[in-house]
Amino acid sequence: MSRDISEQRKKLLDELAVVGRENSNAAVMFHAAIGERIGLGVTEEKTLDLLQRHGPLTAGEIGRLTGLAPASVSGLIDRLEAKWFVRRLRDVKDRRRVIVEINEERLMGFGDLFGPLMAGLADLYSRYTDAELELIIDFMRQATEIQRTATLHL
Repeated sequence: MSRDISEQRKKLLDELAVVGRENSNAAVMFHAAIGERIGLGVTEEKTLDLLQRHGPLTAGEIGRLTGLAPASVSGLIDRLEAKWFVRRLRDVKDRRRVIVEINEERLMGFGDLFGPLMAGLADLYSRYTDAELELIIDFMRQATEIQRTATLHL
């Protein structure tokens, strides 16, 4: 590929940067609004999402998944536990390890807050072919990994 970028490609890359930032801002604001409704900060709310998707995790695993420093993870878990969103349990295989488990009862009804977003996304997804969805999934996975790496460098 030539080192010179065509005007069309430059325009597309510029637009991609803008819409990427807009999407990121919309996601952060959505999760801030969700967190406000349930009494959590964005980091706390997203940590609950990690626990829902991955199951019980150690503090170290939470740190690796979030990119947060150990002291920040400890404070995060303390806040979530104080609000009854998680509980700490001793690992049955290794009593020295502590596992953080989500308190599912505390989250009852909060899933409804995501209903309109999920319905809108389902409608959006229906507009794309399987091949297009595979391309979008690939892009999202790679962009996510780039963002995780950038977070670790911070």
